[in-house]
Amino acid sequence: MNELQANTIIYPGQKIKLGAPDAAPEPEAPAAAAPTAAAAAGSVYTVKSGDTLGAIAARLGVKLSEVFGWNGLNLGSIIYPGQQIKIGGGTAAPAPSAPAAPAPVAPASTPAAPASGSYTIKSGDTLSGIAARNGVKLADVLSANRLTMSSIIYPGQKLALPGASIAPASSTPPAATVTPLVPSTFLGFTYPAAVVNSANENKALLNASPVPSREEMKTIVADTARRMGVDPSLALAFAYQESGFNHRSVSPANAIGTMQVIPSSGEWASDLVGRPLNLLDPYDNVTAGVAIIRQLVRTSEDLDTAIAGYYQGQYSVSKYGMYDDTKLYVESIKAHQKNFS
Repeated sequence: MNELQANTIIYPGQKIKLGAPDAAPEPEAPAAAAPTAAAAAGSVYTVKSGDTLGAIAARLGVKLSEVFGWNGLNLGSIIYPGQQIKIGGGTAAPAPSAPAAPAPVAPASTPAAPASGSYTIKSGDTLSGIAARNGVKLADVLSANRLTMSSIIYPGQKLALPGASIAPASSTPPAATVTPLVPSTFLGFTYPAAVVNSANENKALLNASPVPSREEMKTIVADTARRMGVDPSLALAFAYQESGFNHRSVSPANAIGTMQVIPSSGEWASDLVGRPLNLLDPYDNVTAGVAIIRQLVRTSEDLDTAIAGYYQGQYSVSKYGMYDDTKLYVESIKAHQKNFS
């Protein structure tokens, strides 16, 4: 009814058709009260791919603000597949669950924190979860690593874990050195910190999410191009040149995914196709890239100029002509296109 697929990304505020007005969903609405009882007792929900905090709260019949309070989250918090979200609080529920959960693991995890003094973040970890598992206060972890509740953490990043008795000493050293997932320079050009920070956030999200294989991405590119009236060999050439069909690719310029589309170009592509596109989603990313290619081909004087526009920008090409590296890019795309023809 909505022309969606199982992997289609949905957005807050989007309207979804649920059938005829006299269909049966309304009588089922009271069923939402059932999870509330379980929530009151204190339970855990494991985040799945595509989940949002708002949707989780709605499904379990609790308020979004309550989910925030139980988990120390806010509207800017990032959640990951596999992350565990506490559902339930009140005054009674947390008390039994707090001692019960650490009881089996405290002997192993609590001594480990002072011994090693650090923890290596894994996919799906949260700061509050790390603190709870290692028997330390979240506030101490934030202080020791110079973080806040809205800080983004990455798989592979090391956190200092101060023990209760040595918290002041542990919070004195500088924050743990973290190797960024995306460097700040490329081909001799250094990108602004805000752009690189955003690129690192997007890289971390893609690393933590399931993505299609390179062969699967190749099929997605070709199918999308055919559907949108673009020569598949041309779209495949761009995808191969830009990322080698690796959807986890993110550049220092914050060019994202298989088609290496920057957010501003993603907004343009969204306008071209008439709906919001999520560049982290493999299907939307390819749709954005193919939409841009199609528009460049339609509005450029020849194919070479269209190809150059994808790399250098259409306005820049029209005003300054092709730069030397742009000319090399055009020749590379044309060579790849022959291989995919």
